[in-house]
Amino acid sequence: MEHLNFHHLRLFRAVAHEGNLTRASRSLHLAPQTVSGQIRELEASLGEALFLREGRRLVLTEVGKVVRSYADEIFGLGRELQETLRGQPAGRALRLKVGVVDVLPKLVAYRLLEPAFTLEHPVHILCREGPPEALLAQLATHELDIVLLDRPIPDAVNVRAHNHLLGRCGVTFLARPERAEQLRAGFPGSLDGEPVLLPAEGSALRSELDRWFADHGLQPRVAGEFEDSALLKVFGQAGMGFYAVPSVVEEEAVRQYEVEALGSTDEITASFYMVSVERRLRHPAVVAIGATAREELFS
Repeated sequence: MEHLNFHHLRLFRAVAHEGNLTRASRSLHLAPQTVSGQIRELEASLGEALFLREGRRLVLTEVGKVVRSYADEIFGLGRELQETLRGQPAGRALRLKVGVVDVLPKLVAYRLLEPAFTLEHPVHILCREGPPEALLAQLATHELDIVLLDRPIPDAVNVRAHNHLLGRCGVTFLARPERAEQLRAGFPGSLDGEPVLLPAEGSALRSELDRWFADHGLQPRVAGEFEDSALLKVFGQAGMGFYAVPSVVEEEAVRQYEVEALGSTDEITASFYMVSVERRLRHPAVVAIGATAREELFS
């Protein structure tokens, strides 16, 4: 591949964000033919097509999306360099693009990301939720900076990335106050036959709960299974059954959902990972997330 031509990259970025060659050329004060020709030169140097034409619109290819992401970072850093050399603050928030796996409890996700908002420099977080396969694919194409998971990268996912263990904890079982009081006596045997609200199959916590129930000879009645952890807690708040949360967010869950703890166990382990394409973390917000989780949240 030839040396990267940053002038060509700047023109590509303008067209990528406009989605229209004519509008981009007008903002660049260049003829459309000039811009089009130089983007073709960029594609030739990269050996990849960056756009597909759909009617009058130019749509980015998958490679084009990756190149746009890098171009945004490159020219963003260039602006910060100029402002720093002028002795002025950068004046814009650090961007952090985070993927949160859909089975991760929302209270845990909040506690993990909270340190990013306490930095001296403001941080703008873009948070996406979805299944691990989709989020890790976006991580691989640099659409995300990190992904928060409840387990290490699945073996079936072919992504070059690094697992960073944030911490582990036990679980606490919660229920409406009147039911929690009744179930505390004889815990965990008191859970046998009781309605339970469970995370969806495939989640790490669900696997741990199923194992624990079997080990203790318990057969609670499954009243509901949920992919959305927040929805599960709403049903628990309404008294539809007992449920489990990572013990690290027990106090927040009790306060927010007006429930009470009926018992807890360290025989069930809830684990939390941050996945990045970098082995060594550099983004200030990412460093703060990792350090706070290991030194305070799960210490």
